[in-house]
Amino acid sequence: MTKALAENSDETGFLGITKSATGLIWRERLDEAGRNQGLALSQIAGIPEILGRVLAARGATIDSVENWLNPSLKEFMPDPYSMQDVEVGANRLAEAIKKKQKVAIFGDYDVDGAVSSALMKLFLNAHGLNHQGSSDPQIYIPDRIFEGYGPNPDAINSLVDNGAELIVTVDCGTVSHEALAEATKRNIDVIVVDHHLAGETLPDVTAVINPNRQDDLSDLGHLCAGGVVFMLLVATKRVLTQQGAYKEDGYTAPDLMSYLDIVALSTICDVVPLRGLNRAFVAKGLQVMHKRHNVGLRALGDAAGLTTAPTPYHLGFLLGPRINAGGRIGSSELGAKLLSEQDDIEADRIAALLNKLNDERKEMEKVTLEEATTKVSDLIDENPDMSIIFTGSKDWHKGLVGLVASRLTEKFRRPSCVLSIDEKSKTATGSLRSISSVDIGRVVQKASDDGMILKGGGHAMAAGLTLEIDRLAEIEAYFTEQLGNAVTTERAKMGLEIDGALTANGVSPNFMDQLERAGPFGSGNPTPRFVLPSHRVKFSKVVGDNHVKCTLEASDQSRINAIAFRVANTELGELLLDRTGEPLHIVGQLRRNSWNGRETIELTIEDAAKPVKSF
Repeated sequence: MTKALAENSDETGFLGITKSATGLIWRERLDEAGRNQGLALSQIAGIPEILGRVLAARGATIDSVENWLNPSLKEFMPDPYSMQDVEVGANRLAEAIKKKQKVAIFGDYDVDGAVSSALMKLFLNAHGLNHQGSSDPQIYIPDRIFEGYGPNPDAINSLVDNGAELIVTVDCGTVSHEALAEATKRNIDVIVVDHHLAGETLPDVTAVINPNRQDDLSDLGHLCAGGVVFMLLVATKRVLTQQGAYKEDGYTAPDLMSYLDIVALSTICDVVPLRGLNRAFVAKGLQVMHKRHNVGLRALGDAAGLTTAPTPYHLGFLLGPRINAGGRIGSSELGAKLLSEQDDIEADRIAALLNKLNDERKEMEKVTLEEATTKVSDLIDENPDMSIIFTGSKDWHKGLVGLVASRLTEKFRRPSCVLSIDEKSKTATGSLRSISSVDIGRVVQKASDDGMILKGGGHAMAAGLTLEIDRLAEIEAYFTEQLGNAVTTERAKMGLEIDGALTANGVSPNFMDQLERAGPFGSGNPTPRFVLPSHRVKFSKVVGDNHVKCTLEASDQSRINAIAFRVANTELGELLLDRTGEPLHIVGQLRRNSWNGRETIELTIEDAAKPVKSF
């Protein structure tokens, strides 16, 4: 079923492939020491050798293999007080609950912001801050087009005017000094709960809970905002317990484990590393999600046609885009409202609306991506060694630039910044996406500190900024200088990392059961990638939006269904559609597929190559 092919080196390429249909070298993910480690893991844990290799390639050791195979929240959950200001924030939040104060939650318009807002509201509602008129927690999500990311002075003042006695910002606020100063002027406490990179100076507020602030030593900077909020809620529940709230004051202690479904959603969708605590969040969160407790998630899954047990794929590519659709081209608060909704009828209405908006978003994205790809292709023809892509248009929707940046980075294998230009204000709002080992968030923060851009923030792989159009050339040169060496180094190493070789016959339900024990997979714990050597394309056709669907056959006549997304007009697509019977080495990732109650296993094709001829 597997093939070690230890003789292949990086110079010769896995199976001898040094230039595939996508122009990449194929490399075995493990070196000889790693392969030995994989063998040892398989023997000690009593698992197949291929699974031992997969685990070894993702950092598992003899001491940690049991936790990899059975990730435990108890094992990975640290003391929340290890983060700066958590104790202060938990005490202030507990005070608001006991005094039944009006709490305003200021969030972000992406999935992580929606989840973080919903988590806070669900927790406050569970303690009686609901259905009491003015004390019902208010969620405020800024309009992406007219307000942009993070708190602004007008919004903060409106929350105070509406009776807010405590403001909690989630997935934002770390760099919002001016806006949050408005609350301080009016004697309103603010708790910032965030995970974006922080500058040297923090806002003057009650608490700034952010594992990425420079003085935080918790080593939890890999958490998304939803994860940080969950840690704060754990601490707040501890405070309330110590104060006798659940025994003497009559409060009912909420089951925080029941919130892990949406914590898992934000962890996957914010593309944070699936290691340690994050991996435990997702593993346990998927189990909770399968029980369909969250009213909004249940409605969204039904609207999206999700009929199987949810996986990271469903969270990242089925549910997440629908929640994001509200913030991109609809009403920003829809996602947060859905995830905190308790009424089935209202949840069904919002889910249907988000589903419709997502369909509209896909059509808009298609047009924008085609335009952007043409522009960038011309730029790279002129300068093949450019280290970062800058492109923009006045016709591109602000809500779509992040998606397009992701596609461009994926296609052209370098960081990208896609801008929506506002000619009236002479500014542009952009989203940036990066490649492995190139920290785009650090450079955006430095550009902000150096006064190069009007504002910006983010993390290693994704960031956002606002800049003056007249300074675009200067800013592009600045980013090129900051990132050039790192991008050149990383691009020189680029290739497809291969975990092993399989045949169609070896891809069985039992094999998938074993493989999934190393999951859940995502950023930082990459989905295993396998080569199917010398398989023939027995059937292929173009489906949907330039996807190629095909059937692959091994030499023993065993077959597997496969699909390659958005490749119809590429060299890879042409190779798959040219059914001459010539064998191909085909690379991809395996996933279960369910249709009309029947489960199959499908290969998502990433690359292919003709076998190297030996003479």
